[in-house]
Amino acid sequence: MKKIVAVNAGPRLGWNTDTLIKEACKGTEEEGAVVERYDLFRLEKYTGCVSCFGCKKEAHKGHCVVRDGLTPVLDAIREADGLIIGSPNYLSDLTASFHALYERLVFQNLTYNQENPCCNTHPLPILLIMTSNAPDTMYLDLLKGYQNTLSRFAGPTEIFVSGDTLQLADYSRTDWEWSMFDPEAKKKRHETIFPEERKKAFELGRELVKRD
Repeated sequence: MKKIVAVNAGPRLGWNTDTLIKEACKGTEEEGAVVERYDLFRLEKYTGCVSCFGCKKEAHKGHCVVRDGLTPVLDAIREADGLIIGSPNYLSDLTASFHALYERLVFQNLTYNQENPCCNTHPLPILLIMTSNAPDTMYLDLLKGYQNTLSRFAGPTEIFVSGDTLQLADYSRTDWEWSMFDPEAKKKRHETIFPEERKKAFELGRELVKRD
C-alpha cells in the first residue's frame, strides 16, 4: 500500500486550497493509498532553511538536521510514495509557510557538486496545487519555477492552478467595499467551474498514485 503525504500550506480550512487538497487525497485513496496530512499553519514553531550546512556533511547527507515543527513533515516525505502540496497565492507568491517547507525540502538535497548536484536517493511524484483570486494563467511562470526546482531536487512535479477563486461567502459583509471584485461573478464561478476543478484534483490524486 502506497503512502501519500498531503501538506496544506494555507491557513483557511474548508476553503479553496484545503478543498482541492482533500479532493486530491480522495483520489489517492480511491487507488488504495493511505494519506498522512499536515497543516503547516497548525504545527509547532518552525523556520525556513537556517543555512547551517548540516545537510552537507556526509553523516547527514540529504537530511535537514534542524529539529522543529517541520521535522515530522520532512521525515514523512522521506518515507512517502507521493506528495501533495497546496498553497494559496499571497502577494504574488506562495505562502511563507510553503516557502519554509520548500527551502528545507530542496536545500537538503543540493550538494554544490557539479557532477552530482542532487543527492536525493528517494525522488517521489509531487502534485503542487495553487489557488489564487487572479486569473489562472497570471502566475504560471512562478509556478513553473517551483515545478522545475522541485522536479530536480525532490521528484517529478505536476502543477494545478485554480484561479479567480471565491474568497468570502458574502462580500457585502466586509468593513469596506471590495470594488476590485464582482461578487456575483465570483459566486457563479465557484458554483460552476470550481466543482470541475475539484473533479480534476481528484483525478490528479489518482494519477499521482500510478506515477513512478
